[in-house]
Amino acid sequence: MDYNNNRYYNDYNINRGGQLQPQPPHIPAPENGKGGENFLLGLVSGIALTVLLCGFAFVGVKVYEKVDGRKAAGRGGADSIVNENTEAKLEAIEDVIGEYYYQEADIDVDAMTEGMYAGMVSALGDPYSVYYTEEEWEDLMQETEGIYYGIGAYLMLDPDTGLGKVSGVIENTPAEEAGLRADDLIYLVDGETTMGLELSEIVARVKGEEGTTVHLTIYREGETDYLEIDVERRKIEAPTVKYEMLKNNIGYIQITEFDEVTTDQFTEALAVVKGSGAKGLILDLRGNPGGSLNTVIDIARQLLPKGLIVYTEDKYGERDEYNCDGKRELDIPLVVLVNGNSASASEILAGAIKDYRKGVLIGTTTFGKGIVQRVLPLTDGTALKLTISAYYTPNGNNIHGVGIEPDIVCEFDGDAYYDDGVDNQLERALKELEKAGR
Repeated sequence: MDYNNNRYYNDYNINRGGQLQPQPPHIPAPENGKGGENFLLGLVSGIALTVLLCGFAFVGVKVYEKVDGRKAAGRGGADSIVNENTEAKLEAIEDVIGEYYYQEADIDVDAMTEGMYAGMVSALGDPYSVYYTEEEWEDLMQETEGIYYGIGAYLMLDPDTGLGKVSGVIENTPAEEAGLRADDLIYLVDGETTMGLELSEIVARVKGEEGTTVHLTIYREGETDYLEIDVERRKIEAPTVKYEMLKNNIGYIQITEFDEVTTDQFTEALAVVKGSGAKGLILDLRGNPGGSLNTVIDIARQLLPKGLIVYTEDKYGERDEYNCDGKRELDIPLVVLVNGNSASASEILAGAIKDYRKGVLIGTTTFGKGIVQRVLPLTDGTALKLTISAYYTPNGNNIHGVGIEPDIVCEFDGDAYYDDGVDNQLERALKELEKAGR
């Protein structure tokens, strides 16, 4: 979610190295024996392969001051991290390293200092809270249109393996042409392991100059070995809303992400399908990783009855509510398609529809991203991203780590889709609407 602007940036943790982690489950070890760690939630899309976050608020607030000693309130006391004991221990560690570390040239004081800051945030145990160095923050914020190009695939975190997963492929893009599929796991990029990298770092390896190619090593369920796939980098024009009329006057609207342009695109799509005499509507949120809170609220107000859409609550009990006046409530039967790649803003919409019993959810359990992050730039050019609140559905459910259960469970049949072009979940939605129309 994004309270203040419509760019979303993903985690960019600078912690690297350490012990090799066990191989992710069900993934055979490659011949070179390289392992893998966590990729955090994100998305690869668009002209610059911009990293988008499903669910965080960006604010341009300067929160850091260079102070003499510990003037800030609450700092330096017995319960504070920064105190005489920690300062003394840091000095001792620095002295020991300086005296005994065997390669003097390998000691990078700046890197060690940044590592302390990153470790402090990492110790929270929250994968969505991150410290950014000045260079990382600049890289994350810089505009790259006209320089870097995308492949047309959305990425997010696979909760079972911790690997980056393709959550969706945009039509008529290099990713589709190369044969990438939803649920493909990215293991290597150009032959280099992604162990210890964040999604933004993986994106940096995937993006490049127009016309060049990136080589991806893919794990796909059902395959006995990795797939080696070359994908060309091109400029990606990806509308966030797709719509059409299906058989028996059923309207179909797919939302791939909640971006700043999505509200107008959805409003147009809904007007067209209703103007075409739609007797029912299928809203497809499969593979939608989320996006702007303001956008999903605007869309929810075109579907829901009067009442609460979602609310957020911080650790102090402060609550922000987002409501619907009910003046544009949808007046035809509704089915919503969801899956394990439907996250954050998608879950806000799906959760509200389910709580109000405004539509039937079909598919599989959603991702389970029910927390909000805020990015706080510091005056020295670095930044912090911290989880600051949780969000709740109208009935008071926090779905973080749990997801939303569909009303009708329907596993996706990949063989039928990729071999015969049959979308079994969509067919199940059509049957439900046909039943509702009798």
